[in-house]
Amino acid sequence: MTTVILLRHGRTTANAGGVLAGWTPGVELDETGQAQVAAVGRRLAPVPLAAVVSSPLDRCRQTAGAVLAGRELELQTDERLGEARYGDWTGRPLKELVRDPMWKVVQQHPSAAVFPGDGGEGLAQTQARAVAAVREWNARLGPDAVWLACSHGDVIKAVLADALGLHLDGFQRIVVDPASISVVTYTETRPFVVRVNDTGGDVAALIPPKKRPRRRRGRDSDAVVGGGAGAAVP
Repeated sequence: MTTVILLRHGRTTANAGGVLAGWTPGVELDETGQAQVAAVGRRLAPVPLAAVVSSPLDRCRQTAGAVLAGRELELQTDERLGEARYGDWTGRPLKELVRDPMWKVVQQHPSAAVFPGDGGEGLAQTQARAVAAVREWNARLGPDAVWLACSHGDVIKAVLADALGLHLDGFQRIVVDPASISVVTYTETRPFVVRVNDTGGDVAALIPPKKRPRRRRGRDSDAVVGGGAGAAVP
């Protein structure tokens, strides 16, 4: 089983100002965001990570840097984990965008939403590239790896929707707050969504157990009938 921790960047100056930052360069964490990512770095410190992979945008690189503190890992970047390309919406206040006819499409039928202007992409494209990136890193790092992907709200929601088997038109039902972690374990036959929008829970369950004899092939992919007893108590 390969486990990916999906970490959203901390709060930025654009988040606080109600502006859709997109790929605007130079958007960084504000004081609140810096405190958030320092806290999540401390929370995740006990979890051994095989890799930390980030969107190339500054706010994610700053956030990932807090997780890397004290680890002998180099930051990897992957453009496919970058923010949705919002085209002409980039840099505009959200209070203006809510009056744009495209807003209703993004809210109610996001699989059909294609952002206007040069460089704008469809949310379906955003999902396809992000899911491809996660699965490629899973294959590269191997079945026993726990790794972290630092990305953006809509991107993480799209990856979670895919893992849940949820049509992209339902991804707006998922909430991913700044500096939250969401966790997906990928098995041979299906992903398991372990956490969503976790901003303070204990992370002991994310630490891989000691090696044990290989179980029957495919058993890690089985869901526990009745729901099981939850994570082992250390």
